[in-house]
Amino acid sequence: MISTPVFTYILIAYTIFMALVGCANDKADTPITIPDNIVITAQDKDTVVHPPKKLKEVVSRIQTTTPDSLVAFARTLIGVPYLYASIDPAKGFDCSGFITYVFNHFNIAVPRSSVDFTDYGAAITEEQARPGDLILFTGTDSTIRVVGHMGIVESVKNDTLFFIHSTSGKSKGVVITPFEKYYRSRFVKVIRVFADELFD
Repeated sequence: MISTPVFTYILIAYTIFMALVGCANDKADTPITIPDNIVITAQDKDTVVHPPKKLKEVVSRIQTTTPDSLVAFARTLIGVPYLYASIDPAKGFDCSGFITYVFNHFNIAVPRSSVDFTDYGAAITEEQARPGDLILFTGTDSTIRVVGHMGIVESVKNDTLFFIHSTSGKSKGVVITPFEKYYRSRFVKVIRVFADELFD
């Protein structure tokens, strides 16, 4: 169990870090909501509670959920507003909160913070990307090469990749965006969490 002062310092450090490189723009007056189903661990990472007890369960859940069903469910959330540090669709999502909510809908536990996806899944090329893969970006400052934003590959049409994400930018919520100039400058990598055989 983390003591209250340590937890406070971790929360403050995390808030400052995310304000600099995370999904949010400068939102100093936005309240930070910590949902009841989040745990801060000693490694300074937060993870959704209710992870499966055995690795076999994780593999089973990922193998019984198709990338297409994940994307179809993600599309039902288009228009949900942006809200920093939230995974509540009634209030809004930040970028990783959106990812967490979508995967948790299928009982698949994933990291809660975008930076924790850095070494998650298997890295693939942009050309290999298919709907259901995850695309990772830096925060709004592309010179800081740390994952700070992410989305789900929604489709690939005429050699253009489209991704669905919760953005704090002009759209302020869950939208589908083409992977073009602005996001290319922030691109880190595409990762695959589903088994290759689940893709068409």
